[in-house]
Amino acid sequence: TRIEPQAFTKVSALGVEEQRVNVIGALQEVPPGLGAEYRVDVAIVVAEIADALTVPAGALFRRGEQWQVFAVEDGRARLRAIEVGQRNRDYAEVRAGLEAAAEVIVFPSDLVVDGGRVRAGE
Repeated sequence: TRIEPQAFTKVSALGVEEQRVNVIGALQEVPPGLGAEYRVDVAIVVAEIADALTVPAGALFRRGEQWQVFAVEDGRARLRAIEVGQRNRDYAEVRAGLEAAAEVIVFPSDLVVDGGRVRAGE
């Protein structure tokens, strides 16, 4: 029924600062036996894009102002600058810079370099 207009910072148990915003909702029907202090888990959809090209969020990294990924081509890592659209904690929409059939490296270490040899599963 309401999204509060201002976010607040909360530090997680792991020490990560997170921006949060309260969302106030109302049940249309109250289940029988529902008492005080219940918890509701919800997923809020902020965008839906049919046939979007996505990559795992762990494949993204920034160099300067540009989002990049390492794509695997012929057994080599190839650096690709991409244009990112919508994102969530798991996936990012790729608007430009990557083909639909491309394989990307998730959580690339600093040992991965453009043109370096790579093998699946390593």
